[in-house]
Amino acid sequence: MLSAHHLRCSRGDRTLFADLSLSLAPGRWLQVGGINGAGKTTLLRTLVGLNPPDDGEVRWNDTPIRATGEDFRRACLYLGHHAAVKDELSPVENLRQACAIDGVALDDAQAGDALRRIGLRGRGHLPTRVLSAGQKRRVLLARLLVRPATLWVLDEPFAALDTDAVALMGELIGAHLAQGGLAILTSHQPAPLPAGDFVGLAA
Repeated sequence: MLSAHHLRCSRGDRTLFADLSLSLAPGRWLQVGGINGAGKTTLLRTLVGLNPPDDGEVRWNDTPIRATGEDFRRACLYLGHHAAVKDELSPVENLRQACAIDGVALDDAQAGDALRRIGLRGRGHLPTRVLSAGQKRRVLLARLLVRPATLWVLDEPFAALDTDAVALMGELIGAHLAQGGLAILTSHQPAPLPAGDFVGLAA
């Protein structure tokens, strides 16, 4: 279970949000809404421990995340808004490198299988720079298939994806929730998921 208690975060002299509390139980998902600049990415980064809050606390299974050490890092997979892939590497190499950083061993065959499942059949060994924005996004999202994690935190996971890819992502997130996983995401378009929780941030 993930919970946040009386969070306050700011950017410079501007308070983005204050006294924000939430909780998320297994099998549930949360959408963070708000216009550009409202603090959605800041909140996501705070929930995974990348941005310390000015006030308040984030807890994983009732333990402050700063005290959980590697347990929380292994349990959480955060994918940011930008594709975060290296153009000079192939999709297979990008996926293997990302998993290696997380301590997950992945060979070429496993990486290729994940890329095929995410819709990149025949493109695994091309230079990533020749791929479209949507295909680069799929390379990033392939980590969901190979990196075990209980909590998925996804910043605009549907950005640059075509209709088929959006439907596939909905299926992947839905299956994750059905297995007791948790998900938090931002999206400027309707998410193809069953009803979840919502937190709206004001500008």
